[in-house]
Amino acid sequence: MKETDVNRLLVSDIGRTRYAAAWDLQHKLFDLRHYGLVNDLLLFTEHDHVYTIGKGGDQDHLLASEEELSAGGVEVFRIDRGGDITYHGPGQIVGYPIIDLNGYFPDIHRYLRSLEEIIILALAEFDIEAAQEEGLTGVWVKGEKIAALGVRVSKWITMHGFALNVNTDLSKFDRIIPCGIFHKGVTSMQQLLGREIPLQEVQASLVQAFGVVFGCKPSFLSPELLMQRLEILQIDRAQTPTV
Repeated sequence: MKETDVNRLLVSDIGRTRYAAAWDLQHKLFDLRHYGLVNDLLLFTEHDHVYTIGKGGDQDHLLASEEELSAGGVEVFRIDRGGDITYHGPGQIVGYPIIDLNGYFPDIHRYLRSLEEIIILALAEFDIEAAQEEGLTGVWVKGEKIAALGVRVSKWITMHGFALNVNTDLSKFDRIIPCGIFHKGVTSMQQLLGREIPLQEVQASLVQAFGVVFGCKPSFLSPELLMQRLEILQIDRAQTPTV
């Protein structure tokens, strides 16, 4: 087995995805990271319309029936991350870091605060003054949430991550109580700046901020090459005898 490079972060934009496909990919990469077969990874994606409910989520925070949503082409998933309910969809950047915190700091609270710091630094590049809020997870602009976080950490390997509203249709949040927080609204970069923002520009700022906060060296990997490597590594893993 080839050892992974310390503090190297592979970044791959896997494009527009249905949630189930991205969730499955995360699990495969999570397992490979656990066995040290891949470097730390940061996946970017833009999901089709979906609501996800975390382990601590309340079904009552979904304000429409699943039948109604399904008829409109919107999926609902109950998943293995922390947190409550949130929306993912077009115009939103979703980031999935799959990293080994043993190489940085084995501390979930610090990890969440670090993800928030990354988003705050990236937004500053667009002259958006964002902040953390005491007692709440996420990133906020004048009391409205612009980015949601929800993670799973097992044996200090991470999955799931953050969702940043860039050009998001904010009306989709009307069908939920986002993250179970009744008294806060949501916003987006487009709403704050009055124009559409290219997602690639925001991704670039997020990657730069990730390198600063984690002290790592990001390098880019095409989704095609990522899938090729994944297929090879899964074959190798399947052929490894168990003890």
